[in-house]
Amino acid sequence: MAPDMFSLLLISIPVGFVGSLTGLGGASILIPIMVLFGIPVKEAIASGMVGVIATSSGSAAAYVRERIANVKIAMYLEMFTSVGAIVGATITTLIAPVYLYFFFAAFLMTSFLKLRGRPKTDRFSPASGSRLSRRLELKGTYFDEARKEVVAYTADRPLLGGLGMMVAGLAAGMLGIGAGAFKVTVQENILRLPSKVASTTSNFIVGMTALAGTSVYLFSGFLNLTLMAPMAIGTTLGAIAGGRVLNKLDDRILRSLFFCVVILLIVEMLYKGVASW
Repeated sequence: MAPDMFSLLLISIPVGFVGSLTGLGGASILIPIMVLFGIPVKEAIASGMVGVIATSSGSAAAYVRERIANVKIAMYLEMFTSVGAIVGATITTLIAPVYLYFFFAAFLMTSFLKLRGRPKTDRFSPASGSRLSRRLELKGTYFDEARKEVVAYTADRPLLGGLGMMVAGLAAGMLGIGAGAFKVTVQENILRLPSKVASTTSNFIVGMTALAGTSVYLFSGFLNLTLMAPMAIGTTLGAIAGGRVLNKLDDRILRSLFFCVVILLIVEMLYKGVASW
């Protein structure tokens, strides 16, 4: 039985909160929940894209105000993710729905690339990074309240990072999830950004990426206003709350929360895919 608008609103608030803390975006959690309630997967994906925009808008404003999210790096990476999102959304409108469950789970498994060690954020400085990074000024600083110190960094390997983000955009458009998990991983392990910068910049990027993908779903007729409205409101409220507390939490707590959420999502989507086969 599909949830009513009020129930979906209540579900969306904590989902938006968790999505903003982890950089996943609320749709990564909401889409499996909607599928669990019997909503067609393509309709859930299309509506989830709107939730991604709302989550990004709610949390990104706080992160930019606190100077944690790096707008310049976000705009550079967005050139790649938008192209990927449009291609991915087009693919989803054409393929059989059952494959989307497995694609969803398989893509989330890439999140475990984060297990390859914690980012050593204290080794970076504005003087490091590639020649292109320095030319584009892909660098920044922020004050980490948990560590009580200023962290300086410069994005490394921006071209390789851009290609990785294009893959993330492809998945975002195809699965309606924002692909925050993969975007955080790319930023930490390829661009070598601090964990909190990667998470907050991911939140900034996913909204613009989702907007590109939503344009395809709009013309394909998959958008459902009944689902979109409570999701947008609930995830925005949750994301605003998440944005207020993220910088006060230790990186280890954020990473643990990230992996717990990802594991649950993978199990649920694999189960649904096998059951629908």
